[in-house]
Amino acid sequence: MSETAQKLTSEEMTLTSSAQSKIVELMSQVEGDEVKGVRVYVAGSGCSGPSFGMTFATKFEENDSILEGEGFTIIVDAGAMGILKGVEIDFVDTGVGGASFVFNNLAPAGGCGTCGSSSAQGGGCS
Repeated sequence: MSETAQKLTSEEMTLTSSAQSKIVELMSQVEGDEVKGVRVYVAGSGCSGPSFGMTFATKFEENDSILEGEGFTIIVDAGAMGILKGVEIDFVDTGVGGASFVFNNLAPAGGCGTCGSSSAQGGGCS
């Protein structure tokens, strides 16, 4: 863990037991010790709000916060934490090809009003 990283509390981020198990499983499949943890990130915005994702991280950044568990480390930067505060990350497997991490308890995104998809409506967001 980074010496400057702030530890996250359960009020800031939680993982269900299903999500914890899946992350431990994925971490066990990584060879070597280059991967430091799983980075949770926020990307994009727009009419449907921000997108959330996860990727392996090979280093800690200066503004990272850390959630450590048995066999895993979750890493989140300060910008993403502003949006993710209070999130519960779950792993849901609904069958063949239907497995994914789900981000619960997030405040609704403001969006950008109405979004038209046809050129007659002007397209994009208004």
